[in-house]
Amino acid sequence: MKPFTKVLSLLIMAAVALAAPALAKERIVFGGGPAGGTFQTVANAIQVYEPVKNLDFTVKAQSSAGSVENLRKVDSGNMDFGVVYSGHVYLGANGKMKNDVKKYTNVMAVSFLYGAPAQLVVRKDSGIKSTKDLVGKKVGVGNAGSGAFANCELFFTHMGVWDKIERNAMGYNDAAAAFGNNQLDAFWLFTGFPSGAVIMAAQTNDIDLVDLGADATASGFYEKYPYFSKLAVPAGTYKGVDVDTPSFQDSALWVANKDVPDDVVYKLLSTIYSDEGLKHMIEQKKTFNSMSVASGVEGIVTPLHPGAIKFWKEKGIL
Repeated sequence: MKPFTKVLSLLIMAAVALAAPALAKERIVFGGGPAGGTFQTVANAIQVYEPVKNLDFTVKAQSSAGSVENLRKVDSGNMDFGVVYSGHVYLGANGKMKNDVKKYTNVMAVSFLYGAPAQLVVRKDSGIKSTKDLVGKKVGVGNAGSGAFANCELFFTHMGVWDKIERNAMGYNDAAAAFGNNQLDAFWLFTGFPSGAVIMAAQTNDIDLVDLGADATASGFYEKYPYFSKLAVPAGTYKGVDVDTPSFQDSALWVANKDVPDDVVYKLLSTIYSDEGLKHMIEQKKTFNSMSVASGVEGIVTPLHPGAIKFWKEKGIL
């Protein structure tokens, strides 16, 4: 082999060797939700965070219908991580999902993200003051397969109105647009506030929020479904809604498939739950103000992933 050819060959081999680690980075899929929803914001925020890009694996945000789809895909391994409501993790693990007796036991909790409150948007002049006033109305109930849809069906069935409304399964942004065009009388959300979709609806209509807390309390909802907790959407969260509006919430959790390596969970938690990581999350959406080391395991009633147990023990939370 000629000297020049030999040197060139060695340079090419060295370049390939240097490129190999980058090419070999493991791809981790993080399930989010529909466009405009907080679930997708979580996945996108983690994907784009620069220190995450420097880890020895790559995080890829993947949109989905939401909580229920994420539960199933994380359980099957089609997603490594996802955002799922605590109630769905609990119901899924115990084979109590709506029309689904399968036990989703491969889904393990990683951390609490934020409380996701129910919000029911109506026009101020609609006369709709309670869920029961929706009978005969056109209502956006969330994307089919989403946590919003599942919890809407759960609550509206409990209130006796699920089969008495004209249901429209659609995402938040689409529902806000349809509401603005007078194609819906109301639309339901199950997401952190402030919601961009509700802000959009308030720009085209004088809106109000229904007092779901009063309905839940009077109907015995909390006794039947104890993983929901009480809260209020603060006055001024949305244009024209100048009083606190009682509601209920479930906890949005970061979850992982049980077979995701412990060190992957640990490294990602360490990166996101650093001071800089939490600041980054809050910059993406104010909802993530509730994310902290201190609140890391709130709302979790199902087993934690071993990588998460290691992290939270080191932080003195467990």
